[in-house]
Amino acid sequence: MDRRTFSAGVAASLAAPLVRAQQLPTQPVRILVGFAPGGGTDILARVIGQKLAEMWKTQVIVENRAGASGAIAADAAAKAPGDGTVLHMAHINSHAIVPGLQKTPYDAEKDFQPIALVGVTPNLLICNDQQPAKTVKDLVELCRRNPGKISFGSAGNGSAQHLALEMFMLQAGVKAIHVPYKGSGPMLTDLIGGTVQYSFDTMTAATPHVKSGKAIPIAQTRQQRVKAYPNVPTMAESGFPGYEATTWYGLVGPGRMPVALAKRMNEDVNKALQMPDVMERLEASGAEDGGGSTEKFAQFMKAEQAKWAKVIKDAGVKVDI
Repeated sequence: MDRRTFSAGVAASLAAPLVRAQQLPTQPVRILVGFAPGGGTDILARVIGQKLAEMWKTQVIVENRAGASGAIAADAAAKAPGDGTVLHMAHINSHAIVPGLQKTPYDAEKDFQPIALVGVTPNLLICNDQQPAKTVKDLVELCRRNPGKISFGSAGNGSAQHLALEMFMLQAGVKAIHVPYKGSGPMLTDLIGGTVQYSFDTMTAATPHVKSGKAIPIAQTRQQRVKAYPNVPTMAESGFPGYEATTWYGLVGPGRMPVALAKRMNEDVNKALQMPDVMERLEASGAEDGGGSTEKFAQFMKAEQAKWAKVIKDAGVKVDI
């Protein structure tokens, strides 16, 4: 046996009991969500939170602190005690995009302890049933005929949905109106009501409205179609090769949280993600690729931070969040 392999095996076997021995919180646990109720982040936080409450035999409360594209909740989580009583449903906005747009009161890498990636979803390009353009090609033509007049809602300035729109406008060579909201929930209400016309919204938040027929899916924004939407083309298939704008969610704790506690929680999040009813909810929302180690999630977030910083710089995006 290779000596390094043997040493690694010994280290892992010694570490495992330490992880299991970590004391989970006995007090109520709060999961801070940076968006309004009804959005994708809120939905997944409640799905995971319910399972963790059952496993940990304590209350797990989802607390919505909407605003600043998720940065308000992220800042509160960064300053919380590291005892596991305050967690945060990290999001592409607060942990990869906003730090590339402006100085934040937290360090997206140093001030958080990764626990587990919950899922990566496409955004869905959607509209209400009153809109004339229901294909990407027709929408591009509509925007060209009405420069600066077609409205797109998003979950906030600097949000993943906002940058998905910016990428679309750059690649299509069109101008549209960006209308920011404090989360997907209120934005979807206005989209369905006709106050705004289109949106690149999270698949998680949009799916219930698509199923009810109130929102029409035009395209999805990962390179491959997800199982939940086999008949909806990707942006790449619709004349935008290389276009990819995802939304992701993951559980983190404050940076002062002990690594061993994060790894202990990681075990239970991974268990929850394998439960049939949770898998069904995730698949219906288009959320894929969740689970794995704390290290995997840390590497993923670092790569996303670098990717979106480059996009923001190349597109010259400047917003007042």
